[in-house]
Amino acid sequence: MPVYVQHEILAKVGDVFNAEALWQAPGLSLFSRRPLLRDLLERSPREQRGRAATRCFSHVTLMLPQDEVDDDRHLTRGARVRDLATSLAALHQKDFGDLLKGDEVRYHVVGTDAVAPGEVKVKFGHAVYLPAPGEQVLYAVTASTDSAIWQPVCAVYPNQRLTLVGEDEASATFAVPGWSFGSEGGILLINDGPDAPIEVQVRPKDLLDCQYDAANGYYVLRAREAGGQRLLLKVSRMGAPARPGPAPARAPSAPPARTPAVWKPRAAVDDSEMTAMPLAAVPAAPPVTENDATYAPVARHRITLAALALPRLSRYRDTGAQALEIGLGASLAPAAPTKESLIRFAVDDADEVHAITAAGRQRVSVPSRFAPVDGASIQLHAVPPQMADRYAALLAVPQGPVQPAAAGTRLVFGRGMPALAALRVLDAPAFLRHLDGSLAASADRLGLSRNAFSWEATGEGLRIVRLAETQALFHLDAELGLVAQVETATQEQPYLIPPGHHLVAGHYVLRFDA
Repeated sequence: MPVYVQHEILAKVGDVFNAEALWQAPGLSLFSRRPLLRDLLERSPREQRGRAATRCFSHVTLMLPQDEVDDDRHLTRGARVRDLATSLAALHQKDFGDLLKGDEVRYHVVGTDAVAPGEVKVKFGHAVYLPAPGEQVLYAVTASTDSAIWQPVCAVYPNQRLTLVGEDEASATFAVPGWSFGSEGGILLINDGPDAPIEVQVRPKDLLDCQYDAANGYYVLRAREAGGQRLLLKVSRMGAPARPGPAPARAPSAPPARTPAVWKPRAAVDDSEMTAMPLAAVPAAPPVTENDATYAPVARHRITLAALALPRLSRYRDTGAQALEIGLGASLAPAAPTKESLIRFAVDDADEVHAITAAGRQRVSVPSRFAPVDGASIQLHAVPPQMADRYAALLAVPQGPVQPAAAGTRLVFGRGMPALAALRVLDAPAFLRHLDGSLAASADRLGLSRNAFSWEATGEGLRIVRLAETQALFHLDAELGLVAQVETATQEQPYLIPPGHHLVAGHYVLRFDA
């Protein structure tokens, strides 16, 4: 494999800021006991014809001991670093002017703890590029092991043709976080200009399997041996439509003006039975007779928890709610968030959605798709605009609980109804955290009434009767698009949810399957 990045060490340097001492030894270089920068560039030309060099490298990075760079910044505000880069560029232009072919000479001087005192590390080559002042980034390269937490790798500029990424900066242009394939090779990015798509190649070609996942917009790298680890590499065109992955950082948005949320007391109930509603007052719920039969004939109809509606906690800021966090285990069923969760999703009181895995925590954009392991696919859907003031995202639940719905039987769904508690997976103190660090008794107290609605399964669909006047209900179609807000649904005129459609109440997106 060609040498894309030259890494050399200049040892026994008395003054690391002395450009002449780094460039060339005094006297004849033939008798020099160690090569210096000029000799290294001369021995490794960019292009040659026979044994004669026809073009030389023009972009060079110098890594100095970190203590030396820190001292220069403290004492001279970095003047010696700037003078070193300027002096070396002048020497380079003077000695290799006929081999530059119009290329601009650029030097970049940085500090690093990996360089010992009295040494200078030099990096140049086909895959080393230093951007011009003000040059805009063309591509941003990020890496992930779980498709949720994306770590920055490097930027690619319009005139930067080759970039090699791999295990560390000693074997490539840039190190890839999570790289586990050894230092023998890397991934070569070939940029032939803004009008051509970037090309991604494995070098050497037999080192890894590299496949592009068009649905998710990233490359999947795997070791060739069975059971080898995988790594995801995303090359994002800057200015292009955003793909699933990390969202750009922004300041938390101010909450929209609305009636303050309060814990609404009810007559003759304790604090554990209060409901957080972003409304000023709640009339007493009408008496409801619930058919809580324990027998259940085999039913063709069923209610499935298809998704969880992540609330905008800014609506409930007065209740002290700070974060709602949901875990998905190995089976992708929703559960209390723990370190053993395959992936966790959290929404905070600034209404920002975060993904959490063993690799860390990162704010994510909506919509997004995640594949934390092979064979697992998790979708974070955007909320219909008419519901965006209440919810931040809809988290699809691949393995949600199912409730049989026998025809002719009317059941009541709500925070106080134990018959359907299996569908209310957030009814536990582990999901909602307050500002003081304490856990709420139940996340269902945010937006779900004790008696929200009743349903009855029929051949035509699910007949809905709204029981609490303050309970918001939304009818979504099979693709989670809004059909209507359910405002009128009485015993005399129930609202009909067709098979395959969804009903949103509180945190729960319920699908009726016939």
